[in-house]
This record gives sequence, C-alpha cells and structure tokens, in this order.
Amino acid sequence: MERRLVSSNTPWEALAGYSRAVRVGNNIWVAGTTASDERGDLHGGDSPYEQTRYILDKIERALREAGASLADVVRTRVYITRMEDWQEVARAHGEVFGQIRPANTLVQVAGLVDGRLVEIEADGLVG
Repeated sequence: MERRLVSSNTPWEALAGYSRAVRVGNNIWVAGTTASDERGDLHGGDSPYEQTRYILDKIERALREAGASLADVVRTRVYITRMEDWQEVARAHGEVFGQIRPANTLVQVAGLVDGRLVEIEADGLVG
C-alpha cells in the first residue's frame, strides 16, 4: 500500500523526523499540531481560541494535501496547558467540527513546545 507523507515545513518536522500527516490507503493521521508556521512563529498570541482556529486551518490544509477533508476526520485529540481555556478551545473546535462530530478527547498537559497553549491531533478515514 502506498504511504503518502505531508509536511507543513515547521522546523520540528525535520529535527524530530516526523510528518504533519501520513496517509496509508484510506487511513490518515495528522500529527500533534500547534499554531506554528513554517518559521516556527506562533500565531494567535495568547488566545487559546485564535491558536485553535489556526491549528484547525493547518490541519485542514494537511488533509487536503493528502486527498482528504475535515469531513473525513473521525477522531481528534486536544491538548491544552490551562484548563480555564477549555471552553474557548471547544468553541473553536465546535465551529469547525459541529456538523462532522468526530470522537474527541480534551486533556490538560503540563506543557507544550515553546509555551504553546493548544495542540491537536486528528485521525481520519477517507471514502
């Protein structure tokens, strides 16, 4: 089966040896994604909502490049560093996935790379 790799060209992908997304057959996995651009710069400032929207747009781009869409997502995992941010993060997630309604988990973690507030993974099944 063909293995298709997608990169968003962040500095960490080459350093750590991973892909933004991997598609094998009809399965697609999107790695933990933060609000970082290809230079490693943070988008969304200190706003958990804005960081989440940037992340979900980045995930959507990776899915498209792999021949999938947000509608193909069956599971998301959301990691936050401050529990008080959960409603803003959930609101942004709901704006994107409200009709798709993948299985979802949201957990608080001790910290993320360079003080990021949110990180999201997504798994999908195409077709």
